[in-house]
Amino acid sequence: MKFFSLGVISLMMSFLPIKQINIRIFMAGDSTMSIKSPTAFPETGWGMPFTSFWKEDLQVVNLAKNGRSTKTFRSEGLWQSIMNSVQPGDYVFIQFGHNDEVKEKVGSYTTPEEFTSNLKQYIAESRKKNAKPILLTPVARRKFDATGNPIETHEAYSALVRQVAEAEQVALIDHDRLSMAVYGKMGAENSRLLFLQLKPGEHPNYPAGKEDNTHFNELGARLMAQLVLQEIKFKIPELMQYVIRK
Repeated sequence: MKFFSLGVISLMMSFLPIKQINIRIFMAGDSTMSIKSPTAFPETGWGMPFTSFWKEDLQVVNLAKNGRSTKTFRSEGLWQSIMNSVQPGDYVFIQFGHNDEVKEKVGSYTTPEEFTSNLKQYIAESRKKNAKPILLTPVARRKFDATGNPIETHEAYSALVRQVAEAEQVALIDHDRLSMAVYGKMGAENSRLLFLQLKPGEHPNYPAGKEDNTHFNELGARLMAQLVLQEIKFKIPELMQYVIRK
């Protein structure tokens, strides 16, 4: 068995190819997109499986964080961290609404006027850096009416995202409508399989169980990420060259 000194190992490593990052996708959003801690598992943000679609020369930088709105994402410096790092040609995926729309969340709530203004400011600042902003409507919550049809849960704020995208000529991924269509096909009962829904004692992280119709499990997050990739094919086709193909 051969043993090498640290100096020799360092020299050998210097000849290894360095991974070249050609482009990055920055992700700004809330808990439905964010990276989860092990203590939250099996809760999974769709931004987590989203990273697995891409070749090594594209890097996904997911800065989404639980509970954030367009207001708090900026006030806490998360948006500025993107602006400090983004380079010309990079993409900035922007998905908010879950926390902006809830009036009871005093710190994060934004009025429709504030929400619209914040989105436009994010777009303008991304473009100033020669980056490409992409708007996403908030992914739908799981809710059905008595006849088994999915109910719109972000009607006002998703409409605002669509309006801003049209006014600012920004590519739009309508995650709200796409996810609602999936829930509708699966039905009220089977769509539970996509969400963080656990019986008492089923998982050590949730000993009392969990009935959550907003946050996804691994299966749901993967499916939501696939919906975004599906739309990228049509809305941002230039990114498809970076997708892993078997």
